Amino acid sequence: MHELSVCNALLTQVERIAKEHNARRVTRIVLRIGPLSGIEPGLLRRAYPLAAAGTVAAKAELAIEHTDVVVRCSTCGSETAVPANRLLCGQCGDFRTRVISGEDMILQTLELENFHVPGNTDADQEHRGLHGPM
Repeated sequence: MHELSVCNALLTQVERIAKEHNARRVTRIVLRIGPLSGIEPGLLRRAYPLAAAGTVAAKAELAIEHTDVVVRCSTCGSETAVPANRLLCGQCGDFRTRVISGEDMILQTLELENFHVPGNTDADQEHRGLHGPM
């Protein structure tokens, strides 16, 4: 099951980010997964607790958002969402398209808890969401 390897790589990145922000715990991880990524979300969910055991993200909620496959047509220039098994232009029907999204897994958001920002008078700050591809 390659999803366990994906989880291990994800958690390496999550732990690095948590450490950079002096977080004691990760409470939520949001992933965006495209249908052409080669990752099965159900298997990823099952592998996550095993991979996360003993990490700062051991009790974190794993949220998965599904993304569409979007193609750009070489003929008419349109960008359209299409089914994963039919990569034709949604505007003109041409087959000369290029996938521009839907092949990736993106770490969208991390929610961290109990972190300290140097220079801030509050000893511990509760939640901080970090957004965007990391």
